[in-house]
Amino acid sequence: MTARTNQKDPTLPPDYLGHRARLRERFLNDGGKSMADYEIIELMLTYAIPRRDVKPIAKEIIRKFGSLAGAAKASVAKLLEVRGISENSAVLFKLTAEAARRFSWAELSASDTPVISNWDAMIDYCRSEMAHLDIEEFRIIFLDIKCRVIGEEIMQKGTINQVAIHPREVLKLTMEKKASALILVHNHPSGDVKPSRADIEITKQIKQALESINVSLLDHVIIGKYDYASLKSMQVI
Repeated sequence: MTARTNQKDPTLPPDYLGHRARLRERFLNDGGKSMADYEIIELMLTYAIPRRDVKPIAKEIIRKFGSLAGAAKASVAKLLEVRGISENSAVLFKLTAEAARRFSWAELSASDTPVISNWDAMIDYCRSEMAHLDIEEFRIIFLDIKCRVIGEEIMQKGTINQVAIHPREVLKLTMEKKASALILVHNHPSGDVKPSRADIEITKQIKQALESINVSLLDHVIIGKYDYASLKSMQVI
């Protein structure tokens, strides 16, 4: 597709070039805080698609994936289904997602404070990793004796609404990590964060198993697309 020329004067640069400059200026002014998701995507695409109006592509991405986070978590195959998205553009999305994941984990794991004092960062990390997954995933976040994060493990990836967790496997990993406490985390792709009967039962089983080796279960967090639930806050554990 050829570049769109200036509608008022074909001898002038294409309209979108001035728009791109304004987007960059807005981003530099406040780090993108005042920009909608589609505008951030649009600005990202300017670096992968140098000679084209990318606003329609950005809006189609929002329509298809719902948000910037949804697009970043989408597979390369799904991104390539959007007209105008090339492999270079898809790689840019995945690169951005991985950079955000590493930054979020570094912020969480490098902290010298107990995870309870850094709870928002823990939830932000879990949401960035799991909120937009299409299947359930079960993770363990391992903590030392001062409740600082020392590691993480993806235990299971299941169907759209079920994972199979065995307390003995949790115990094995906990001892390997030399953890003194841990947090269980899994997601509900449906978006409903209300714990199921199975969620409650497996939490109680794991808590009981951990007590046999003097390890504390701090919480079991359920992540949804727009919300989360804490089984500790619900007094399940």
